Amino acid sequence: MQTAPVVSIVDDDKAVRLALGSLVRSLGWQARMFESAEEFLVSGQIADTSCLISDVRMSGMSGVEMHERLLALGYAPATIFISAYPTPLLHARAVTNGALVLLQKPYQAAVMTYWLSVALGNP
Repeated sequence: MQTAPVVSIVDDDKAVRLALGSLVRSLGWQARMFESAEEFLVSGQIADTSCLISDVRMSGMSGVEMHERLLALGYAPATIFISAYPTPLLHARAVTNGALVLLQKPYQAAVMTYWLSVALGNP
């Protein structure tokens, strides 16, 4: 039996983590949640991550800095960034580094579902 892809969710807002985790599981994928970039980086879950959803602005390391660290380590999961404060410069930096999209909070569940489908295909 094939294991469902793993979506790692990194956001310092617990309500956002829980809502995204619920959405991901409802679509048939596994969800793993992390409160910070640092927690995710030391979790031992990087290699299992098929898709990464990360807030950009968090206390400590930003989501974009975490993504750049992953790339430097040789990992390139499909990445969806979310931010309440997207800017053209932030969008350019994220996409240049290989992110699929930078979504502005609040976003509709259908929009996140679409980008998860782009990242992982249909469950």
